[in-house]
Amino acid sequence: MAAPRFDVLGIGNAIFDILAHVDDDFIVREDLVKGSMRLVDGDEIARLYGDLGQVVRISGGSGGNTIAGVASLTGKAAYIGKVADDEFGEAYRHDMRGVGVAFDSNPLSGGAPTASCLVLVTPDGERTMSTFLGACQALGPDDVDPALVADAEVIFLEGYLWDPPQAKEAFRKAAEIAHQNGRKVALTLSDTFCVDRFRAEFLELIKSGTVDIVFANEHELRSLYETSDFDTAVSALRQDAKLAAVTMGSEGSLAITRDETHHVKAAPVDKVVDLTGAGDLYAGGFLFGLARGLPLPDCAAIGGLAAGEVIQHLGARPEVKLVDLVRQEGFKV
Repeated sequence: MAAPRFDVLGIGNAIFDILAHVDDDFIVREDLVKGSMRLVDGDEIARLYGDLGQVVRISGGSGGNTIAGVASLTGKAAYIGKVADDEFGEAYRHDMRGVGVAFDSNPLSGGAPTASCLVLVTPDGERTMSTFLGACQALGPDDVDPALVADAEVIFLEGYLWDPPQAKEAFRKAAEIAHQNGRKVALTLSDTFCVDRFRAEFLELIKSGTVDIVFANEHELRSLYETSDFDTAVSALRQDAKLAAVTMGSEGSLAITRDETHHVKAAPVDKVVDLTGAGDLYAGGFLFGLARGLPLPDCAAIGGLAAGEVIQHLGARPEVKLVDLVRQEGFKV
């Protein structure tokens, strides 16, 4: 098998983030579920936007954030995501290519605008998201380049892709091509509400081996196995998944196989500003370590360092070169 040209290929919803600081009263007043993500239409995004003060605009999307993290670690990264032929779409392409990610997906012309996500950040750093999928919903099997998939060591897929039917088909097509070429497939569960909607299908993907690597936080994992007991959920995941990484906030993370479990402490953080992207960047660091053949505890530690950096500022993209941060901690990458 030829050596892959890319370490990680992400396939996800290409979304332009609009971030704003709000107080908890705003969340209550708008009847939002704090810490969750919900899908809304363009009118609702516009209404909420009109009620906000100063905002920050930056390219985002869960899979896009992960892939940007891989690139910041000097990993060879590529991305498939649907943007429109509009101002936000051009900005998204520019941002991804600017951080070293190969991003050549054809833009959507004459349809919905580029997706946007309103990220409301409360004083405790928690983020509550309202997402308008826009052009993302046009992502389909034709956007999956078989040669590109075959040329990546790991294909990283968002759980959010399980919402639009065409994206679900793209997901399965990519997984099939990856396995035909001896590559690995990773899935992030994305959100508890996403897990609630697609629990049976996610479990089928994991148990059938369609997915080789699972990323989840502790809340998503409990939801997946419908239990309030974390240890019970971990035991079930150990039986079902070949490899999994579970984040636990300030308690660090677990790297789990059927034969072993490694608990790695969280990276020290001076102040939590915005939790947006923490799980995304953890996955990027973990996958980078995996692509470099590092031991699982080191993969989890690098993921923790990447997550620790991104939660100390507004936005879900690194503000420093993650590779420098990792090398300062003694990792030879």
